[in-house]
Amino acid sequence: MEQFLLNNQPVSRIGLGTWAIGGSEWGDVPEKDAIATCLTALDCGIRLIDTAPIYGHGRAEEIVGKAIRQHGKRDTFYVATKAGLEWNESGVYANATPARLRRELEDSLRRLRTDYIDLYQIHWPDTLVPVEEPAAVMREFYEEGKIRAIGVSNFSAAQMRVFSEAAPLHSNQPPYNIFEREIEHTVVPWCREHTVALIVYSPLCRSLLAGRLTASTEFPVGDIRRVDPKFQQPRYEQYLNAVALLDKFAQENYGKRVLHLAMRWVLDRPGISAALWGAKRPEQLSPVREVLGWKLDDAAMAAIEDIVRECVLDPAGPEYLAPRVRGL
Repeated sequence: MEQFLLNNQPVSRIGLGTWAIGGSEWGDVPEKDAIATCLTALDCGIRLIDTAPIYGHGRAEEIVGKAIRQHGKRDTFYVATKAGLEWNESGVYANATPARLRRELEDSLRRLRTDYIDLYQIHWPDTLVPVEEPAAVMREFYEEGKIRAIGVSNFSAAQMRVFSEAAPLHSNQPPYNIFEREIEHTVVPWCREHTVALIVYSPLCRSLLAGRLTASTEFPVGDIRRVDPKFQQPRYEQYLNAVALLDKFAQENYGKRVLHLAMRWVLDRPGISAALWGAKRPEQLSPVREVLGWKLDDAAMAAIEDIVRECVLDPAGPEYLAPRVRGL
């Protein structure tokens, strides 16, 4: 498995994303399947396990904790989790106040059944709290040894700059894939200049680039894709057309499928340290081996860009994922 260094620790360039394992936005997942998925990831060479309290309202972290306990070797796992979101019956809200962060850290340590977290991340910027405040709290956690690296998620370059003036900053986790490339303008250059790792999520764009969806695919109530503008017509047809042509390109040039192409594309982009592979059953990790051992050259990158530009006439970004602002 390809690796990179994060605060001097070796980390696999493919990580397991556990949003789906949480079960709330992607359908129910039996616990035995969820635990088996985490353990199968290790067998595939995936050491990075990314989770968060919001995934299943604590369930994903509990699953990861049970997987660690069943495996028996804590240091085999590189566990990344997050803080700074709260939820109630009205929705999800950013909350990175110091009191919230301190409570969340203890809750995560308990659910994960560990006494430290390898990478602790602010899940979303809280626009009601100056960036320096959560940064200072994260620095306390780091100096106390409760966390071993400090990260943020969904932060802009300007927000990272302010954060890094108050605490060490080791990573940022934004969305990034063939269809969602907004971070290339400012986030990627800033991270490269300041040696901040980029661990990107949604490399398959909520399974759109997995090649399994069709115009007749139905998403159940509660599925996050029901509110993603990419999955609404007429955009959906444009994206499906692009996926079909990308799949053809992958087969003709590499003997691969669009899923492998999309993941390889992310890993081969400048400045990208790692990408998260979402799975909720062990068999969904079987294609990982087909992503490794080859690369995309400049000509392939240009051809992929041409396909997307010609097919997707009305692109949509990931902005719909942003949490609500407290009090609004």
